[in-house]
Amino acid sequence: MSRAIKHADGLLRCPWPKEEIPLYVAYHDTEWGVPEYDDRALYEKLMLDGFQAGLSWITILRKRDNFRKAFDNFEPEKIARYTPKKVAALMQDAGIVRNRSKIEGAILSARSWLEIQDKGDGFSNLLWGHLDGRPKVNMFKTTKSVPPETPLSKAMSKDLAARGFKFVGPTIVYAFMQAVGMVNDHLVTCHCHAKCAALAKRKL
Repeated sequence: MSRAIKHADGLLRCPWPKEEIPLYVAYHDTEWGVPEYDDRALYEKLMLDGFQAGLSWITILRKRDNFRKAFDNFEPEKIARYTPKKVAALMQDAGIVRNRSKIEGAILSARSWLEIQDKGDGFSNLLWGHLDGRPKVNMFKTTKSVPPETPLSKAMSKDLAARGFKFVGPTIVYAFMQAVGMVNDHLVTCHCHAKCAALAKRKL
């Protein structure tokens, strides 16, 4: 099914949040596609999208609280100082995705985040600068129309990789852009499309 689906509450939603998984529905309704401008929150969501690569998003969503506990609430200042001993401890934590490359990538990305904060205008401004600060509102009718990546996600991916971020390929970055509301990819018939479109205004 690639079109919006009506749930028992009478609302039409994108087909991917299964009605029988309330956690997924709540994420779709309250987070996905809502513009995020906080520097730390953007780092967290980018890292979680990196950990999601090769897995389903609901797997990460179910583990998100565990991730936050294991990674000091995704505070880059703390993660940047992680030692090999900390990495070893994380590799023993069954509550998260135990992938050494991704864990070490999060540490390197945290250090890159700090450099951007210290030497630039901040992580949020860097990312949103690719869109001139304004979310892109798409008008897709089916999920088949939604691209896995775009020229914009490729440009952002290239920028992040050049700055030392890991697991930021264009497909991961596009999923991240969808999640943090840089693009509104709710289907036009989904009840969240109009709500997110109303938020698509330039950051003050």
